Amino acid sequence: MPRLIIPVALLACLALAACGADGAPKTPTRSGITVSGEASIGVAVAK
Repeated sequence: MPRLIIPVALLACLALAACGADGAPKTPTRSGITVSGEASIGVAVAK
């Protein structure tokens, strides 16, 4: 039984985050499309 506690707690957190438990959705302050974030590209070399 103790083995199930962590996976069940993780699934519960994911379910709460997916259903909007942090509050009601809010409309954007500006209209249009805004893209933000960070992107990176790399190459892994095996030694």
